[in-house]
Amino acid sequence: QVQLVESGGGLVQSGESLRLSCVATGSTLGINTMGWYRQAPGKERELVAVITSGGTTTYADSAKDRFTISRDNAKNTVYLQMNSVKPEDTAVYYCYARWGSTYVRLYWGKGTLVTVSS
Repeated sequence: QVQLVESGGGLVQSGESLRLSCVATGSTLGINTMGWYRQAPGKERELVAVITSGGTTTYADSAKDRFTISRDNAKNTVYLQMNSVKPEDTAVYYCYARWGSTYVRLYWGKGTLVTVSS
């Protein structure tokens, strides 16, 4: 089992910056991809950014040029640096981890709320 705990959410004003962190504990050796998804009120959960253990990144169009995902494998931690935030970035941000290759498990954190005021 893997446990994911997010931190760093809160209330920010439009144009400001925020950094989210997610620490993985438990059976972390099998984790390959980690990342962030978000869910705004009344909307489905959507990809923000993911990063492989080798550092390859994938971003949603809405996150390109403003958000940066990074990872510290030694600390089993993934970060999301959010710059120039907009009100439409308001959502609960969930940490995600993909474990295993042949037998794959997906793990989710409980989420951290980011609210961007205009």
